[in-house]
Amino acid sequence: MERPPFQTLRAMFYAVTPNETSYSTWEEVPNFVDEAVPYFMLFIFLECVVLKLQGKDLPRVNDGMNSISHGLLSTLHSLMFRPVELVIYAYIYTNWRLVELPWDSPWVWFVAFLLTDFLYYWFHRISHESNIVWASHQVHHSSEDYNLTTALRQSAMQKYYSMFIYFLMALAVPTPIFYVHQQFNLLYQFWIHTECINTVGPLEYVLNTPSHHRVHHGRNPYCIDKNYAGTLIIWDRMFNTFQAEGDKVIYGLVHPNQFWSPLYGQACHYLYILGLIKEHKGLENKLSAVVKGPGWGPGKPWTGLPEEVPEVKEPVYKYDKDLPLWANAYVILHFALVIVASSLIAPHKKELAFITGLGIVLFFVYSLTVFGALFDHRKYSSVMEFVRCVTFLLVAHHTRGSAMMLTFSLAGSVQIIFLLSAILWGVLTVLQYNVHMITKKVN
Repeated sequence: MERPPFQTLRAMFYAVTPNETSYSTWEEVPNFVDEAVPYFMLFIFLECVVLKLQGKDLPRVNDGMNSISHGLLSTLHSLMFRPVELVIYAYIYTNWRLVELPWDSPWVWFVAFLLTDFLYYWFHRISHESNIVWASHQVHHSSEDYNLTTALRQSAMQKYYSMFIYFLMALAVPTPIFYVHQQFNLLYQFWIHTECINTVGPLEYVLNTPSHHRVHHGRNPYCIDKNYAGTLIIWDRMFNTFQAEGDKVIYGLVHPNQFWSPLYGQACHYLYILGLIKEHKGLENKLSAVVKGPGWGPGKPWTGLPEEVPEVKEPVYKYDKDLPLWANAYVILHFALVIVASSLIAPHKKELAFITGLGIVLFFVYSLTVFGALFDHRKYSSVMEFVRCVTFLLVAHHTRGSAMMLTFSLAGSVQIIFLLSAILWGVLTVLQYNVHMITKKVN
């Protein structure tokens, strides 16, 4: 079936009709999120242009790349597995649904839109009020900047929590309709992560907007646990969690991260919870540290004490270890190669053997970890990058002739880049080692 023009672009603003986005099976539903990747990149570029014209700060290279790295980590599982949440949802709908609703009915489509957004509100609220769920969601809040790259800063684990609340819809809503709205709800939230747009007039009363969502990302005391909306802000107004934008919003976690490692960023709060379990005495306190809010402590209410949220005022220190210009350019180039590779591989993921998919995932995860180590000035980062480049060259040589490698190799140019990079980091590693040995002798 021929797709309507600019369907994916319009889906990012929920500007679609039921007729053009209704499907009889969930396998027929396009992967709108994957298709939107070029639009993400385009809008990020346009946002930079507008920010420059407005005289505002541009996205930081380290922070922006860290956000996109989290986004890539959150999608890598799809190279090895079918979407677990959809498979289970479809099973529940097929075997346990309470009613039979038509998949091509506009009113079912609109009801599903409201249900998806309503349940998103409650899941989002739970993710701020339960420590174990916050452990996944904190990834999205960990940026101290607020721009379109922040929208891509997603948790690899969050979908495995949210699916349980969405399974309620499986008792009535056909799987393809749910899958459509699950994607549209996520895509809509991309454009609201910006400081370029102030307010949007009367739509502020109904829709979630950049102004409302800026508050949600704030760590000012007045911003904490407010504006959980996905698409419609009406839920916050109904359940008394709405907060209008007031004092200048300071973004990020109440206790900001001090590293650029995306892998550790995904795992750090789980490790923190393990520490709390060891620290607290008694089974009740240990369980409370897991299920109650991230601000909870013995003797405190479920979500903690509001007065314990520290005041923040400008100027605010941001973790901002950066690299020399040449190194920034280097990391941007290799990061772009990872993004291009993932985009080229994604359409063929169903054809990948499990072991091949696993190998690709491990290489991508290692690459993103190395980039974070370079930005963090880790002393071992040059060795890590040398190993990464050599690994790529060995795998490329071993798999030469495969369609996948030929597609990505771009007539050998990528191998040349990696060869030169391996030489560069090999030399830097040797020099770094010599300096270390000389320093050791002097001391």
